[in-house]
Amino acid sequence: MLKPLTSAWRRFEEKRPGTAQFAMFFLLSNGVTVLQLALMPAFKAIFNQTALVDIAFQVWPVGANVDGSQYYIFDYPAGPVDESGVGGGLAYFLAVQITIAIAQVINFFAQRNITFKANNSVAKAAFWYVIAYILITIGAAAAQGFYKAPIYSWTMEVWPSGGEAVADVITMIINAAIAFWIFFPIFKVIFKNTPDETVAPATVSQATPETLDR
Repeated sequence: MLKPLTSAWRRFEEKRPGTAQFAMFFLLSNGVTVLQLALMPAFKAIFNQTALVDIAFQVWPVGANVDGSQYYIFDYPAGPVDESGVGGGLAYFLAVQITIAIAQVINFFAQRNITFKANNSVAKAAFWYVIAYILITIGAAAAQGFYKAPIYSWTMEVWPSGGEAVADVITMIINAAIAFWIFFPIFKVIFKNTPDETVAPATVSQATPETLDR
């Protein structure tokens, strides 16, 4: 059963390489997102059992919120997460970032080897990938200030017992969607598949005593 599917996919790749590449990128990205959704609650449950919940992680203050309070790029005050999605402390921050880091490492190698079939330098590609990952993480964290509170307020009002988990899933899907549309053009640049430059055998076989004596 797999052989006909593989053959059909290869024919599709040959006929529409660009579309096939994007389709594979889409499938792998969604697989990584599912992995994130599975890992996040596990890490959050683990870290919530530690004193890290009571350690605030609020860095990079920029501007102010609507209510006049300080706005932070990474805003995780100490204490349990409240109805507006604020809180969680260093425990929540680590749960989110470790989950994303694991997913992105897997995504890097999967996209490089399967989607783009790259054969250029892994080190150089990884360097630019990390730079892009950091910038996207900062941008996504800053964007959370616009949608995180309304989402948590709504879900925790509708589902008092499980609203926080639902809000976690929604915010992670939004972050994944942001990363999806930004990473594809980045991958097109950092992942290259260049043909091997080998010396043709005819170069040697065409040599004759006369040419060698010249």
